[in-house]
Amino acid sequence: MYRHLFEHGGYAELPAGKVVCVGRNYAEHIAELNNETPDEPLLFMKGSNALVSFSDTLFIPTNALCHNEIELAFLIAQPITCASVEQAHAAIAGVGLALDLTLRDKQSELRAKGLPWERAKAFDGSCPVSAFIPSEQLDLQRDMNFSFWVNDELRQQGCSSQMIWSWSSLIAHISTIFSLYPGDVVLTGTPKGVGPLNPGDKLKASLNDILFCSAQVQQEESR
Repeated sequence: MYRHLFEHGGYAELPAGKVVCVGRNYAEHIAELNNETPDEPLLFMKGSNALVSFSDTLFIPTNALCHNEIELAFLIAQPITCASVEQAHAAIAGVGLALDLTLRDKQSELRAKGLPWERAKAFDGSCPVSAFIPSEQLDLQRDMNFSFWVNDELRQQGCSSQMIWSWSSLIAHISTIFSLYPGDVVLTGTPKGVGPLNPGDKLKASLNDILFCSAQVQQEESR
């Protein structure tokens, strides 16, 4: 069973909550998928069933085109509703990395029909999460740089400064729509470089060269 983990600090005394995700928050990723830039943050959610540890083995569904989307992840420490940017900062327990695993073929099919994305985005295990760097060990005002490799080839690289909406303004905005509670996680969008994952792929990711995680992809057995 998944539990939030702090880097070098043991498990967080926080429940595994919901995951609120932000789509289309990096201009070059919008361009690579030929999407329109939204007028306001594009939000969707994954349940706690989606959370798994970004370590050892990651399972992807059979007979599906599963894409990587590496993202900065923010762990919420206290309840916030209609928060200011300052309150959003104060509510952060830690920062980590997460994969928003996406069944791209299914997502395209659902979008074409004008239907919700949950089948493509919120399946079991669709949100592998690293350990979190405690917020007091980071300068949250500074840029956060992150990278993602597949089989030792750099596939995605991003920086918080490249976001269309900053992470703090996103969390404040989200809290006006969905109250956030301790143990919830907010994903803040992915940079360009999404692509397919295949059984046997070896994955690595890093944040500010101080947090590192790795895993190997395996295809799940049919249910």
